[in-house]
Parts: sequence; C-alpha cells; structure tokens
Amino acid sequence: MDEVLLQAAVAGDSATMKNIASQDPGALFAITPDGNTCLHISSVHGHEEFCKDVVAQNPYLLAAVNPGGETPLLSAVTSGRASLASALLRWCCDLQLSAVIVKEDNDGCNALHHAIRSGHTDLALELIAAEPSLSQSVNKYSESPMFIAALRDFADVFERLLEIPESADVGIFGNNALHAAVRNGNADFTEKIMMRRPHLARETAKDGSTPMQLAVLWGKTDVLRVMLQHDRSLGYVVTTPRDSPMLLYAAHRGHVGVARELLSFCPDSPYRDITGWTCLHMAVDSNHPEFVEFILETPQLRRLVNMRDKNGKTALHYAVGTCRPRIVAALLLHQDTDFTIMDSGGWPVILQLLNNSNEPPKTLNWNEVFMLLLKADRTAAASPYVHELAKKSLTNESRKDVRSLTQTYTSNTSLVAILIATITFAAAFTLPGGYSSDAGSQGLPIMSKKFAFQAFLVFDTLAMCSSLAVAFICIVLRWEDYEFLLYYRSFILRSSCGLRTWQPLRHLQLVYTQSWHLIYYGWQLEFALWQFYCLFLLRYSVNGLS
Repeated sequence: MDEVLLQAAVAGDSATMKNIASQDPGALFAITPDGNTCLHISSVHGHEEFCKDVVAQNPYLLAAVNPGGETPLLSAVTSGRASLASALLRWCCDLQLSAVIVKEDNDGCNALHHAIRSGHTDLALELIAAEPSLSQSVNKYSESPMFIAALRDFADVFERLLEIPESADVGIFGNNALHAAVRNGNADFTEKIMMRRPHLARETAKDGSTPMQLAVLWGKTDVLRVMLQHDRSLGYVVTTPRDSPMLLYAAHRGHVGVARELLSFCPDSPYRDITGWTCLHMAVDSNHPEFVEFILETPQLRRLVNMRDKNGKTALHYAVGTCRPRIVAALLLHQDTDFTIMDSGGWPVILQLLNNSNEPPKTLNWNEVFMLLLKADRTAAASPYVHELAKKSLTNESRKDVRSLTQTYTSNTSLVAILIATITFAAAFTLPGGYSSDAGSQGLPIMSKKFAFQAFLVFDTLAMCSSLAVAFICIVLRWEDYEFLLYYRSFILRSSCGLRTWQPLRHLQLVYTQSWHLIYYGWQLEFALWQFYCLFLLRYSVNGLS
C-alpha cells in the first residue's frame, strides 16, 4: 500500500484517498504488510465518512478479508466502533452482501459474537434483524451467541435469540444457555428457557453437571424453584448410576434453603447413593451442623439417623471420627439415634475417636466428644480403653516432638554455655592483684587470704561447673532422652524445696534452675541473667579488695 494512502486511511483524509483513486482506481485494493486494506485501517480508526467514500469508490472492498479472517465489518466491531459497524452493516444490506455479514474470523466468531461479547446490544439487535442466521453460528470454543448473551445478562438480545427456532444455545465445555442462566441466578432467563426449550434442563456438560445440579450446588434457590415448577421430575434425576441425588449436593454445600425447596416439590426426593452414603453422612463429612439439624427436624428424613453406608457406619460414626461436638450433640439428642451400632469392622462409635486423623487426642473438641459419648452411654465398656490409648498416643506424639524442641533450644544454649565456661576458666588464671614473690609464699595469689577473693574463686568455680553442666545437658537432650528430661525437671523442682538451708547448695540449685530455664525459655533471657550475675560478683570483689 502506498504510504500516502495509508496515512490518509489512518487520518480519515477522504480528499487524498479520492485523488489517489482518480489516478489509479486499483490502488484502493493495495494491502499493508499485515494484509489490511485501506477500508480495514479506516474501520479500526472509526472514520465513517472515509469508509463511506471508499465504499462508493469500490463496494467490493466490503468483502475483503485480512489474514485474521476479518472483513471491515468485523474489524469495526472488534475495535469497538459500533456506529461505524452499523453503517457498514447497512451498506452490506443495501448491496445484498449476506455472505459478508455472516463471515466468521479465524476463531469462528461472526459479527454477532463480537457485538454481544463487547456489550454492543443495539448493534447485536441490528445484526439479528438483518441476518437471523447469525444466531446459528458456533465458534471454535463451542460458544453460541445465545450462550454469550445469557452469560452477559443481556435480556433483549437473549430473548430475541430465543425466539429464533434455529438459534444455537450451546456453550463452552458442553454447557448450554440454561447453565449460563443458572450461573448468574437469573430466574427470568430460566423461566423463558423452560417454556421454550425445557430439554436444556437435562443436558449435561462435559463434567456431567446439569443445570439442576448447578442450581443446587450454587444455592440458586429462585432458579431451582422455577425449574421445579415447570418439571418437578428434575428433582429425582440422577444422571449416572454413580452420580449423587440432589439432596446430597445440597448437603455437600450446606444449602438448607435448597433442600427445603427440593422437598417441597419432591417429598420423597432421593437421599442416598449406591454406596449407601446419605445426605446426612454428607452433611456430617462436610461439617454443616445447620444442615444436620435440618435433617433431624424433617419428618421424611428422620430415618437417615441410623442408616449405614457400605462400611456399616452411621452419620454418628463419622461425626465422632472427625470430632465435631455440635454435630455429635445434635445426633445424640435425637430420640431415634442408636449409639451402640458397630461398623462392619466391629468398632463401636466411641472407638472412632482413635481413628481420627484431623483432631489429635486430648484436644478440647476430642474431650468434649468423649464426654458427650460417656454421658449418652455410661456403660460403654470401651471408654477406659479409649482413654488409655489416647494417653499413649499423646505421649508418643510428644516423644516425636522432642527432636524439633530440643534442637531449637539447645543449639544456641550450648554455644552460650561453652562461652561462659571458657570465660570463667580463664578468669581463674587472671587473678586480681597478681601473684606473690615473697619468700615462703612465692606463686600464691596476693589476695588469697581476703574473704572477697575467696568468694570470687568459689563463684567463678561454680559458674564454670554450672556452664559445663548446661553444655552436658544439651548433649544429652540431643539424644532425645525423654525420660531424662522429665527426671531432670523433677529433680530441680524437688531440690528447690529441700536445699534452702545450705547456702552453697542453694546457690548450686539456683544455677541448675537457671540452666533449666535456659533450656526451656531461650538463651537470650539466660544470657541476661548471667551478665547480671557476673557484674554483681565483679562489683562485690572490687569493693572487697579495695
């Protein structure tokens, strides 16, 4: 394409275009390196007068297609030039270019697809009126114009498309227009579809979901009511033998209102799948106590309380096994509940506490469920056994945690203990006042007869020994000797009561107690305590020597 013509198309300069066309009429058919004509370029930029003059010069340019499969009409729509697209549509109709109007791009989308997708509803209505066959087109993503209109909630366009008997209603992933209406919770669209195309309610998407199932899962009560008013048999539909009834879907999401609506139209709606799993099992497993209470209060569902699945377990077995106190309490308060039922493995309800992977033994929920079961069945022979096993399980879990616990507390503690031991050991050879050179006392500390000096040596020795003891304890802890840890703590607690009268041992007990605190409460606090302790000794020694 000539550079001058290209710039004229971008700027909408009709005079320059006419001048070029007068000199060379074939110049208007020239294309850019990307395959667009001057009419494509001008359509993208929305120059209606320029496009009108080009069409007047050569109307066949309306049928020109670029490498993307777009005509000037499609280029105008996809570029958001709705008024220009309307003019191009009118010119195509005047020239009876139906093939141009229904032309699809490389994605299989026609002008109607793009108009609805972009929200140009007035243009979409014009396209439908000009060429109703546009409604039959399905793009390569299996999307029909009606499906897109239903997703976008464009009522006027949707109703007009629904009035066309041959219009397509399919959508992506096997969905249809009713799936889209349910997704948006649009009861009006659902009403119109059920009146004109009720078969859509039984069609399944690629994942096997029907519009009815989606209404139940997403809690679209108004949509569900409309569908059941037109066909109450939809409440009984199970698409495949291994599929679940509608009540199980409602229980899975905990939609009490949906379940109540289902039962109002279908009092004997199915509540059990082929594995024996009931909606009560599902509500317990999904932890929806409100739905459980709804089932227990509904007369036609009372029988579910003692129903078993393929493993012989009732809903109470699962409620106990997952430690859900509110649900367990609701089930036990129901007068028809049999809490003595055993599962297929011969395990009573109370033993389900031992199979709980979600709630460790002896937690608040675990204890609450245990007490509820004891209150309901005080003669349960298995309760002491459960209590003992839970205690052992808790102990074993504590042993497993010793590794991470001890590594956390001993890594820095041992380092600080070694440093303190090194400092105190060096302090014993760096004595205040130096050494005597007098005859008969050569090599002895000058201050050896001073009480403060003697106290300094005693405390320095105790500090070094206690630091070495802490380092030794850290090594033992890394062996994960759980019993040693318990005995050590017991010894420290007893020694705090029995060693108060003997001052040196009392000081030693203080050192050991500090070591225990160091192990359990972190090296930062202990290091601060040792600093205070050393400063006190230093000040006391200096004052005594002076």
